[in-house]
Amino acid sequence: MSESEIRIETPVRWGDMDALGHVNNAHFFRWFEESRIALFDAIGLQSTTAKGVGPILASTTCDFVLPVVWPNTIAVQAYIERIGTTSFTMRHLANRSSDGALVAKGIGVVVLVDYDANKPSPIPPVMREKLRGLMLEDTATE
Repeated sequence: MSESEIRIETPVRWGDMDALGHVNNAHFFRWFEESRIALFDAIGLQSTTAKGVGPILASTTCDFVLPVVWPNTIAVQAYIERIGTTSFTMRHLANRSSDGALVAKGIGVVVLVDYDANKPSPIPPVMREKLRGLMLEDTATE
């Protein structure tokens, strides 16, 4: 794993498959969530309390590239694509361990929110630097 990525691995379970014999689409979002939480941990962002300042997932998407079936393991990388004033955009890439093939890619936009004031909160400088260290490319920030 490089210093600019977060990577999680998760086994595909028999129960993850649907009636059509491949992993149900909802599981891809769970895999992205696991990589998002790992990224939060890496940058010191508290994600378990609704007090003070914390993250809110504003939007998420998934492009399904190839089907996944059991047995397998999925590796998901999470990178920072963009850093704004109160939000950042993550990119998720999910690959099958059996052949390394890209099976899904997604985007997640996370907004820092002051839960007490119920409004967006600026990304603190220390967190901004940690996010920059996880950027996919050297892109401009707002």
